[in-house]
Amino acid sequence: MLEAILLAILQGLTEFLPISSSAHLRIAGIISPGAEDPGATFTAIIQLGTEFAVLVYFRRDIARIIKSWVASIQRKTHEAQQARLGWLIIFGSLPIMVFGFLLQDQIREDFRSLWIIATVLIVFGLVLGIADRYSRSSRNLDDMRMKDGLLVGLAQALALIPGVSRSGATIAMCRILGFSRVESLRYSFLLAIPAVLASGFYELGQSVSQPELSKFSALETTVATLVAFVVGYLVIRWFLKFVSRASFAPFVIYRVLLGSVLLVLLGVGVISA
Repeated sequence: MLEAILLAILQGLTEFLPISSSAHLRIAGIISPGAEDPGATFTAIIQLGTEFAVLVYFRRDIARIIKSWVASIQRKTHEAQQARLGWLIIFGSLPIMVFGFLLQDQIREDFRSLWIIATVLIVFGLVLGIADRYSRSSRNLDDMRMKDGLLVGLAQALALIPGVSRSGATIAMCRILGFSRVESLRYSFLLAIPAVLASGFYELGQSVSQPELSKFSALETTVATLVAFVVGYLVIRWFLKFVSRASFAPFVIYRVLLGSVLLVLLGVGVISA
C-alpha cells in the first residue's frame, strides 16, 4: 500500500509537467521495494485520478464546450469557437486512441525499455526547449483550426512511448504553431481528457478480467488513484500560475539531466533496461 501511495504521489506531481509521468513511474519501479516495473496497467488506471482533477478544475470550460458542441449538432444557437474546440478535441484524440489500440503489446513491453525512455527524455526535452524558445506567442485557442488540432493530436500520440510526455509533446507542438504558453498548456489539459479516460477505463476493465496484469490489489490501486487526484489538482493550480510568468526551461534542463544520468547508469551496468 505504501508503495502504491508513493507512486500515486509521483504520478500526481509529474502528470501535467512536461517531464513524463509514465517514465517516472517506470524509473521508480527499479528503486522501489522488489525493484519491479509497476506496469502499464497500474499506470493507466491511476492516471484516471489525475484526469478527474482536470475535469474538476476545468469543469466550467468543459461544460461550455460540451454545451456548444451538442447545440451545433442539433443546429441550435451556439458559440462557434467553443463548438469547434469540441470537434478539435475529438479529432485530435483519434491518433493516440488508434495507435494505442494497435500497439498494445509494444506499449506494455518494448516501449518501457529504459534505453528508449532515457533517449526520448533528452530528445523531446530539447524539442520542447527549442520550440518554447524560438516560437512566436501570438495565437490563442480562438485561432486554432482543424489542421492545428490534428498536428497536436499526432504529437500527443507520441506519448505512448514513456519519456516523451503527453503534455510535453502537445505543448511543444502548440508552441511550434505559435500559441502562447498558457493557451498551449490549457489545450494540452483539455486534449488529454478523452485519451486518458479511454486508456484508464480500458486498463481498468483488463485488470478486472486479468488481475495478473498489475502487481497491486484493487484496494491499493483505488487508494493510489484518489491520492493522484488530490496531488494532481494542486499541481494544476500551481503549474498554470508558473507558466503565466516563466518558460519551460527548468523542465527541459531536468529532462536532459535525468535522461543523461539514466544512459550513464545503463551504460556502466548499474541498472538494467
